[in-house]
Amino acid sequence: MNPPKSQSQPLLRDVLRQSIWAKGLTPEQMARVEAETVEAFVPKGGYVCRKGEPVDAWMGIIEGLAKMTNLSPEGKSITFTGMQAGAWFGEGSLLKKEPRKYDVTALRDSRIARMPASTFQWLLDTSLPFTHFLLMQLNERLGQFIGMVEFDRLLDVDSRVARCLAAMFNSHLYPGANPLLQISQEEIGYLSGASRQRVNQALQVLEKEGLLRVDYGGIHILDLDGLRRFQA
Repeated sequence: MNPPKSQSQPLLRDVLRQSIWAKGLTPEQMARVEAETVEAFVPKGGYVCRKGEPVDAWMGIIEGLAKMTNLSPEGKSITFTGMQAGAWFGEGSLLKKEPRKYDVTALRDSRIARMPASTFQWLLDTSLPFTHFLLMQLNERLGQFIGMVEFDRLLDVDSRVARCLAAMFNSHLYPGANPLLQISQEEIGYLSGASRQRVNQALQVLEKEGLLRVDYGGIHILDLDGLRRFQA
């Protein structure tokens, strides 16, 4: 059961209409999307989707924060990316018609939009702007994952935390991100593979560099390009 929504929470219909991919849809296409897309609630720590399950929907985050992970052959948890409100994911598995290759878990209580696979495929067949959006989405995701390999293998913790925060501001994957990033140090730790205490130290370093300011309720990003380039 979905928890009741307060007046301040965005409606699913409004989130759909404000999505980048919706801007090129016809009124008829938008009407079908609104009629067939549903909302699900996932509590903190719960699975948004699981590795190996059939992929029956394209998913978007209405509210909340989630991480995409997998296990290495040695049993180590590998985080591919964090995803905040506005992110849509799962198009690769839908296009390849294969079981899901990763887990997505909620780092806080999250509201998830689920567009049925049949609706997704219909948009792909009938909307050229939607197809163009997906090409950009796949290209941005590829670039993000290539960066994550470098970030995991080559960078120290301070730099990993900087890149982790900067990655949350990809204008295509996460449109509408606010300079005040409402994320906890524990959540940053989950995404960057560091302890909360080590994240705290890294944030102090980045704050001294003038790249961010740790505020009550979140982290205020002051120099996004600086975060992207930072290397200790």
